[in-house]
Amino acid sequence: MKRKLAALALIYLFATAQVAAAASIPITRETQKDVMVTIYNGNLGLVKDSREIRLPAGLHEVQFMEVAAQIDPTTVHLRSLTDPTGLRILEQNYEYDLISSQKLLEKYVGRKVRLYGNDGTYHEATLLSTNGPVYDINGQIHLGHNGRVVLPALPDNLVSQPTLKWLLRNQADRPQRVEASYLTGGITWRADYVMVINAGDSKTDLTGWVTVDNKSGATFGNAALKLVAGDVNRARDARLEGRMMDIAAKAASPAAASREFAAEGFFEYHLYTLDGRTTIKDNQTKQLTLMSAADVPVKKELIYYGAQEYYRNAYGMPVSNQKVAAYLEIRNTKENRLGLPLPKGKVRVYKADSAGSQQFIGEDWIDHTAKDERVKIKLGNAFDVVAERTQKDWRKIGGNLYEVEWEISLRNHKTEAQTVTVIEPVPGDWQVLTSTHAWEKVEAHTLKYEIAVPKEGAAKLTYRVRLKF
Repeated sequence: MKRKLAALALIYLFATAQVAAAASIPITRETQKDVMVTIYNGNLGLVKDSREIRLPAGLHEVQFMEVAAQIDPTTVHLRSLTDPTGLRILEQNYEYDLISSQKLLEKYVGRKVRLYGNDGTYHEATLLSTNGPVYDINGQIHLGHNGRVVLPALPDNLVSQPTLKWLLRNQADRPQRVEASYLTGGITWRADYVMVINAGDSKTDLTGWVTVDNKSGATFGNAALKLVAGDVNRARDARLEGRMMDIAAKAASPAAASREFAAEGFFEYHLYTLDGRTTIKDNQTKQLTLMSAADVPVKKELIYYGAQEYYRNAYGMPVSNQKVAAYLEIRNTKENRLGLPLPKGKVRVYKADSAGSQQFIGEDWIDHTAKDERVKIKLGNAFDVVAERTQKDWRKIGGNLYEVEWEISLRNHKTEAQTVTVIEPVPGDWQVLTSTHAWEKVEAHTLKYEIAVPKEGAAKLTYRVRLKF
């Protein structure tokens, strides 16, 4: 049995030696038949690259060229779409040490090079160090050189582009289509939204954009594009992430396009598929239309927030400079011409002024929002609606038992009446003893008021609560 295993090992070594001696077979992008890219939130992409090859039967070293520079080699999977059982990977290498003048010189430290002068003559020299550089010419040390450095050959292990090298065992001598799939960093996407509200702040036109940023080191031509929205968990690898961060330190150039996506549920996430195909160039930022809707009902809210510490301490003077915040709320329903999953992103809001020119009025982030849920966008703080808080009474009436009375003054300098929502986060066990306005306990520690403030007028809310901490 031992002799048989040894014989098999010798046959395998002999075969692999023959393969190593033969030239590698390149599989370039020219043979590409299809490519699909799925991009996730958080600097991650899944690439499926299908190419057509023809290999004789036997063992072959193959170069699958022009892959992403930030590929995770541990995620690579190769399969034959034509003959799934006839092609097998025996060994895989990922070559990413790309050619550069500095890398070439580093490979030739301690070796002979030629130094050409401006007159065409040359000297044989030994490169001692790239820092300078430093040469040995006929036993003398020379620092730097004004001419050209010529190397006799391209060093091993340097490639012009990121390449996967496989040792393959092929059974069938016929054309076949193979698919290489892998995960890569350096490619990400985000959603951006533009809202244009009407004069009455009651309706809006909403447009969603997808921005794809590709710094993966590869171009994906005429690709089928899919986007995954959701929080996908990943096991961290600090060393791999560090290498990817180094490779990703490049500049981006802008581009734009106009397409739309179809959305579908996918596991605990949402998948968006581009209608048609697109080319995603390396070092390119591309914009594509995600969705659009017109005349979407919107609700404007003015909200005045309190704080829990207001009930734990005595205040001797009015609490001023508290802002009334302006929000817009949308219900993501079919009745409101929406009703589709909205990926997280930044919303920018515009409104026409009296001259009809659109002006920017605020922006906010939204999280992943399922259909039939609400989207609330903070635009900023109200200018003409102001508030002031005065503590009318604060006393301790027993062990861990307190009574607090607040007066909230709301002043409206607009020519239209306004409604201000007052949100008071009341801590501990509490009850309202007296109140000038109707109130609602919306949560265990939240007191809510809706206060109507007349045009160019004012309103005062006074309430007293008993709390036990």
